[in-house]
Amino acid sequence: METFTRLGTQLLQILLSERTRERIERFILILALLSFLIHLVLIYLIKFDAITVSGETGLLTNPISAVYTPFSFILIYEVYLLIFYLPKSFTTYVVKQYEIITLIIIRRLFKDLSALELTSNWFDIKGDLQFTYDLLASLMLFYLIYQFQKQGKRKLSNGITSNVETFVKIKRLLAVVLLPLFCIMAIVTLVQWSAGLSLGSEQISFEDINNLFFDDFFTVLILVDVVLLLISFFYTDKFHKIIRNSGFIVSTILIRMSFGVSGIMNTVLILVAVLFGLAIIIIHNQYEKEPTTNSL
Repeated sequence: METFTRLGTQLLQILLSERTRERIERFILILALLSFLIHLVLIYLIKFDAITVSGETGLLTNPISAVYTPFSFILIYEVYLLIFYLPKSFTTYVVKQYEIITLIIIRRLFKDLSALELTSNWFDIKGDLQFTYDLLASLMLFYLIYQFQKQGKRKLSNGITSNVETFVKIKRLLAVVLLPLFCIMAIVTLVQWSAGLSLGSEQISFEDINNLFFDDFFTVLILVDVVLLLISFFYTDKFHKIIRNSGFIVSTILIRMSFGVSGIMNTVLILVAVLFGLAIIIIHNQYEKEPTTNSL
C-alpha cells in the first residue's frame, strides 16, 4: 500500500505539477500557432488549385475558419487544466467544465462565421440562426461563469471536518487516472477521424471531433462526479454540501445531453446547465452564511 501511494505521488508530481503545467501550456501554444499557420497554408493551396481535397472541405475554404484549429488545441489545454485543478479546488474544476463548453461554442462561431450568408432573410437561414444563437449564448455564458467564479471565491467552510488529506489523496488518484485516460480517448478520436477522412467518408467531418471526443469526455466527467459525491458521504453529512455536489452532477449531465441535439435546443441546454450550477452555488453559499444551530 505504501509503495502504491508513493507511486501515485510520483505520478502526480510528474503529470500535474506546476512545472509540468507551464511546460504543457507552452507546448500547446506553440502547437496552436503552428496549426493555425498550417491550416492557412492548406486553405490557400486549395484556393490556388495546388492541391485537391475530397470529402468535407467546409473548414478549408475561408481563412477565417483557420481559427477553428488553434482553438482545438486550446480546448485540449483546458481539459488538462480541468484535471489539474480537480485535487486542488472542486469549484474551479466545475468552472473548467463551463469554460470548455463555452470555448466549444466560440470555436463553432469561427466555423460558422466563414459560411455566413449576409442576406435580408437572415432568420430564415439555418446556419445564420445558429450563429446568432451561439453569439448570444457565448456572451451570456461569459457573464454566468464570471458570477460563478465570484461565488466560488467566497471564503466558506469546506464541510469536510475530518480526514481532509485522505479525501484530497483520493482526488489526486482520480486525476492521475483521468489524464492518461483522456489522452487515449483523444488519440483514438483522432485516429478514427483520420481513417474516415482518408477513406473519403462523408459522415466524418471536422465538426464531428467535438461529438466524438467531448461527448465521451463529459460522460466520463459525470462518472467522476458521482464517484466524488459518493466518497464525500464519508466525510460530511451536511445537506447543503450533498445538494451542491449533486447539483453539479445534474449540470454536467445537461451539458452532456446538449451534444445529442442541435440548433436552439443545444444552446438552451448549455445555458440551463450553467444557470443551474450558478443557482446551486448561490443557494449553497446562503446556507454557509447561516449559523449552525442544534435543536433538542
